[in-house]
Amino acid sequence: MYSTLAIGLLIMAVILFLAVATTSTAYRYKHTIDPLPEKRIDQQQTGPKQPQ
Repeated sequence: MYSTLAIGLLIMAVILFLAVATTSTAYRYKHTIDPLPEKRIDQQQTGPKQPQ
C-alpha cells in the first residue's frame, strides 16, 4: 500500500516539476513581431482602386 502511495507521489512530483519548468521557459521566451509594411497614408484611407 505504501509503495503505491510513494509511486503516486513521485509521479505527481515529476509532473509538477515539468509544468513549472515549462512555464518558466515560456516566460523567458523573447517574443518579436514583424515590422509594419511601409505604405502611403492616402492609399490606406481610400482603399484599393475600383475598376470602372
